[in-house]
Amino acid sequence: MDSHLQRLKQELEDATWGASDNDLLQAPEGKWNSAQILEHLFLTYKGTHQGIARCLKKNAPLATRATLKHRFATLLAVNLGYMGGGRKAPQLAVPRNMPPEEVRHGIAPELQRMAEGLEECDRRFGAGTKLMDHPILGPLTVDEWRKLHWLHGRHHARQIRERIGKA
Repeated sequence: MDSHLQRLKQELEDATWGASDNDLLQAPEGKWNSAQILEHLFLTYKGTHQGIARCLKKNAPLATRATLKHRFATLLAVNLGYMGGGRKAPQLAVPRNMPPEEVRHGIAPELQRMAEGLEECDRRFGAGTKLMDHPILGPLTVDEWRKLHWLHGRHHARQIRERIGKA
């Protein structure tokens, strides 16, 4: 597993270690609870893995051409690590209230599947090849996908720590 994704796995394990299912269900009014945040991350890994599977099945990258807006958004998010708040999650990544135990046990294997798919794409298409489009950032390379998931997961791990009192 790539170092970004290994650090992500460790970050999520550290953030949730010792938390009960009840702890994961606590949240400020109008905000996602920690279980929902984990499910959101789970869904992003699953969605990325599904896109990877399409690339591998077709044996070709599926990225479109980046617009200036995509390049600027990627610069901010991936290169500078800016994860602005307040943006609505794409519908495919909105939590559907999986039980805390189910999402807690499902997230690591889903992260592993995504990591293995990214490794295969790296071998087949090369690290610098734009692989597929992110719904907001546009086309990303394998390394950009890895770093984006690390930064996104780290952002949400901070929120989890706050909600379960580990901040």
